[in-house]
Amino acid sequence: MQEAHQENAVQLARVPQPRTSELKKRLWKNKWLYVMLLPGVLFFIIFKYIPMFGLAIAFQDYKPFKGIGGSEWVGFKHFERLFTEPDFLNILTNTLLLFGMNLLFYFPIPILLALMLNEVRFSFFKRTFQTLVYLPHFMSWVIIVSISFVMLTSDGGIVNELLAYFGFEKVNFLLSPEWFRPTYIIQVIWREAGWGTIIYLAAIASVDPGLYEAARMDGAGRLRQVWHITLPAIRSVIIILLILKIGDVLELGFEHVYLLLNSMNREVAEIIDTYVYTAGLRQGKFSYSTAIGFFKSFIGLVLVMTANRLAKKMGEEGIY
Repeated sequence: MQEAHQENAVQLARVPQPRTSELKKRLWKNKWLYVMLLPGVLFFIIFKYIPMFGLAIAFQDYKPFKGIGGSEWVGFKHFERLFTEPDFLNILTNTLLLFGMNLLFYFPIPILLALMLNEVRFSFFKRTFQTLVYLPHFMSWVIIVSISFVMLTSDGGIVNELLAYFGFEKVNFLLSPEWFRPTYIIQVIWREAGWGTIIYLAAIASVDPGLYEAARMDGAGRLRQVWHITLPAIRSVIIILLILKIGDVLELGFEHVYLLLNSMNREVAEIIDTYVYTAGLRQGKFSYSTAIGFFKSFIGLVLVMTANRLAKKMGEEGIY
């Protein structure tokens, strides 16, 4: 009888015990990490996930006084209007061209800047230069565009004054359609390039110094070390940021383009974000503007998933 009791006790000991207490201990041990995480989680819940219920008005003839529950359902009427709009193809082309310029000219700049900063050995110069290139990120687009206006205006702008001084004709940069896209991308690089180096510098700092020592012993110079050690070490970071960048293909930012937009360059400057404001919100067409936003989000989601799948097929980690 006693042996039977002992056998039952052994069998009970082998049964997995509830992990609730273990989970509580782990949560309590890392409580401050979860507290730090809480503001970010609340931000995404309040401003990203809860508003997704409002996408229903893209399929309604939404009336504010009737609300979402009382407005008439019209199906894909607003999407049909978007795709048959005479200016839609031109607006989509402008958006894609600006995104292509972002990808071609802006995206490599933070990588190159991080590689160059990593080679600087004078700490004072390095910190000073980092501060100078980070600073524009903390300025609003209003300030950036205002400074550009003062420099580029044909009436006393420093750039046009220099052109006139050296015998060239003045150029109306702000009203010329040909100069809108170069002005836009230069401002993006000026404001965001320094800030974009932070992630790359952090990735470079995690590279094992022993690899550089071994490369120097084998006779590799600075450029070979960058090409064969630094770039392969941060390749996964570059791929992840590229995938996330591709997801913003139709998300160029309303404020920046709107500040540069005028009646003279509207043909090349009107993008989806500004079109949503002028044709949707200013005229009170909330359902139509929501349909455009839904279209943007869907395209971004498809491109992120496609780019992530391609990255995994190429042997990279991807974002999920």
